[in-house]
Amino acid sequence: MTVNGWLQIAIFSLLVLALTRPVGAYILRVYDGTMQWLRPVEHIIYRVGGVDRTEDQHWTRYAASLLIFSAATMLLTYLALRLQHALPLNPQHLAAVTARQSFETSASFTTNTNWQSYVGETTMSYFSQMTQLAYHNFMSAAVGMCGAIALARGIARRSAGRLGNFWVDLVRGTLYLFLPLSIVLALVLVQQGVIQNFSAYVTANTLEGAKQVIAMGPVASQEAIKQLGTNGGGFFNANAAHPFENPTPLTNLLSMLAIFAIPAGITWTYGRMVKNARHGWALWSAMFVLFFAGTLIAYRAEARGNPLHAARGVNVATSEGNPGGNMEGKEVRFGIANSALYATVTTDASCGAVNAMHDSFTPIGGMVPLLNIQLGELIFGGVGSGLYGMLIMVVLTVFIAGLMVGRTPEYLGKKIQAPEVQMAMLYVLAFPALILLGTAVSVILPAGLAGLNNAGPHGLSEILYAYTSAAGNNGSAFAGLTGTTYFYNTMLGATMLFGRFALFVPMIALGGFLSSKKIAPASAGTFPVTGPLFVTLLIGVILIVGALTFFPALALGPVVEQLSMAAGRVF
Repeated sequence: MTVNGWLQIAIFSLLVLALTRPVGAYILRVYDGTMQWLRPVEHIIYRVGGVDRTEDQHWTRYAASLLIFSAATMLLTYLALRLQHALPLNPQHLAAVTARQSFETSASFTTNTNWQSYVGETTMSYFSQMTQLAYHNFMSAAVGMCGAIALARGIARRSAGRLGNFWVDLVRGTLYLFLPLSIVLALVLVQQGVIQNFSAYVTANTLEGAKQVIAMGPVASQEAIKQLGTNGGGFFNANAAHPFENPTPLTNLLSMLAIFAIPAGITWTYGRMVKNARHGWALWSAMFVLFFAGTLIAYRAEARGNPLHAARGVNVATSEGNPGGNMEGKEVRFGIANSALYATVTTDASCGAVNAMHDSFTPIGGMVPLLNIQLGELIFGGVGSGLYGMLIMVVLTVFIAGLMVGRTPEYLGKKIQAPEVQMAMLYVLAFPALILLGTAVSVILPAGLAGLNNAGPHGLSEILYAYTSAAGNNGSAFAGLTGTTYFYNTMLGATMLFGRFALFVPMIALGGFLSSKKIAPASAGTFPVTGPLFVTLLIGVILIVGALTFFPALALGPVVEQLSMAAGRVF
């Protein structure tokens, strides 16, 4: 570890803190309706769509609208990919995407996962990239924000189960939040060297005399929303390690800031919505502590390097002329500090963008991204999903605190009773069930093992990471697993759908139940949700739930691999 590396991490952390309040204030104006500079466009959309913008939907209707919209757009994308060969903007004359790949890809982008088991530049036409994949980058992000805002309304007000209007929230989030920010960021990326064109692929002669095909395309526009919407995915197979997607240190920094900006800002928004700004900052603090701890562990593990390499004569010591540490799978232009930071950021949020190969990290360094997702991707998290995932943990925390002192748990003046705890536990249990059951099935079936390129604990880690990423709607991968098979296209596609929508319903129901409760004034027995005690207890609940659920699987994967590596053994 170097002073320069820590300085870069510190600067990033301070920039996230500085962005939180202004971004949060902007988000609040978007969803409370005071942002009106595109109101004529809004009215046209509502009229064409037959939307009554004054309707305050019951939570069941809100959830049904969300599910129907997502199902319809997923079907449209599936059909577009199957008919890709007959559609325009296909100068490379790429064939139709196979049925299994179309299913997994449409499920992936609909759920904000953006898992890609294909090579983007040789599989997807410009039409598919722009009208389907980039479209879902906007819509899936807006849907995530709808969920968070709906839950926040349920906590903040008493409305007999009514949480607002899904269609209005969807339109406002897209028009006022994601579109303007994406346009600005895309222009900055173009200025920095990210390509944006409709050119045919270029054939170049290398210095060795060979011919190389260089992919072109409208990259900057998709790159901007993939980061701001915490979608991940990449125009190119190399993702954010590709110089056409992430050419400079500045674009690397902007990418990470774009990933965290909205998830950090919405904590401030939430504090204002519930009229308790200090509580919003308490949530931010819990998220930041977990983020910084993960960055510290990953950076330390990668900076120390692999002792097996050192034993074979590789110099892993850091010096003026040698980066040292574990540089395998990392871009030399970003180095270890920015690779560890980027890996932590992208898995704290539900963003699958990567600028280094997680499969090449040391076992503990690779366990950090894996555990980040397994904790629920609530360490800032995805746009919307990070906040509502954290609020589920808050409900469990105040419930446990209430049990400790022997009184009915309360959260912001509302009693937490059986229905609320049931919805929270359904949310908490469904997520690990998807990961662990999928992993178990894959390690015992020949079809699951057929795609595995590594044996032993690392092979288990690769399968576990795949299902963790799919259920957590992250999209990053260890990439040692061949996912382009009927088995994995089907299994992972289904896992993504359940990981998104099986958690959406109990979360929306929780908001509906809380909105029906009276708000009681705080008393001497009310558990405070603003101080260090609350932050500590919240972090403890998050870690204990994650440790109890996933420790056995982690012990068989990265933990035993780390112990074996330290002992000088390799599988």
